[in-house]
Amino acid sequence: MLTPVCSLYHSLSGFRDVFDTQAPPITLSEPKLFCHPMSTSIDHATAFEPFAGYTWIQEPDPASITAAYAYCRNVIRTHAKSFYFCTQTLPKHKRPAIYAIYALCRQIDDLVDVNRHVSPGGIALAVEAWSEALRSLYARHPFPAHPILIAWHDFLPHFPVKLEHPLELMQGCLMDARLEGPVRFSCFDELYTYAYRVASLVGLMTIEVFGYSDPTALQYAVALGIAFQLTNILRDVGEDARRNRIYLPLEDMQRFGCTEDMILHGRLTPELVALLKFEICRARDFYREAECGIRLLSPDSRFTVLLSSRLYGGILRDIERHGYDVFSRRAHVPLAAKLWAVLPLWVEARWAGLFT
Repeated sequence: MLTPVCSLYHSLSGFRDVFDTQAPPITLSEPKLFCHPMSTSIDHATAFEPFAGYTWIQEPDPASITAAYAYCRNVIRTHAKSFYFCTQTLPKHKRPAIYAIYALCRQIDDLVDVNRHVSPGGIALAVEAWSEALRSLYARHPFPAHPILIAWHDFLPHFPVKLEHPLELMQGCLMDARLEGPVRFSCFDELYTYAYRVASLVGLMTIEVFGYSDPTALQYAVALGIAFQLTNILRDVGEDARRNRIYLPLEDMQRFGCTEDMILHGRLTPELVALLKFEICRARDFYREAECGIRLLSPDSRFTVLLSSRLYGGILRDIERHGYDVFSRRAHVPLAAKLWAVLPLWVEARWAGLFT
């Protein structure tokens, strides 16, 4: 009985951090211009120099590394509560790298999303500056002393994330910036490409931290990313509609008789409900596919990925429980529900042999 008890203790021990409401200290000095650690907003004067005010370094000192990881941890705790919750089941030595990967993805996403007043060209130049900074870091050349980059410099020797993955993710995020005016996707293939670039690539980065025994695990990481992004799209139908953005494929809307007007004006019609039911089933198909690959991951990371899949999939159940109302409320999984889910899921995973 000792091994199961120790495994359960390991899985649950990190959750005390979830209730720690004190943000970790950030001791890095903050540069004066737009891209300092707590801001992604840019203006026309600084859009072309996102790292103005930063020193360029070759090797960060230990204090800067500690502060950089604290910053990244604060980003994920603030902006991705469900994901942060799940990461607390990881071994401690794997968590900081996951925080750093998420922080970079969030930085780029916010850089694009927050700056709607800036021309797509200006945003593209700012994102390209981040691409060049990463290239310098990977080449072991001097790089801007941004906390996210410092954290990446530290974890890469241990978890070799391919450079092509964050670079392609940046291009995926730029798809939104380049789509001026209404956003529409004519078919699911178009939406799949977008979801791969903004979500599956995150899975291909984090799997290098989770560890895997067979390269076929990568295809399941891609599937889980698609499932997550479809869930985001379904959760945010109303919010996106207020910005004249419809991510549900037009071919699916036509199939169920759902018009753009129904979505843009927040009308929960039978046609829209039928469409949402279909897209929820599609998302669940990707979740099921992704979970088939969990056994290919390192044993100490399997429960984390399973928990992430089930909790994020819980957003779909919340949409269903509230009559598919995606306009007046934002579907979510409350903290209490997350906590209640852990032990039964751990028992399920134990009986399925996921820890061996």
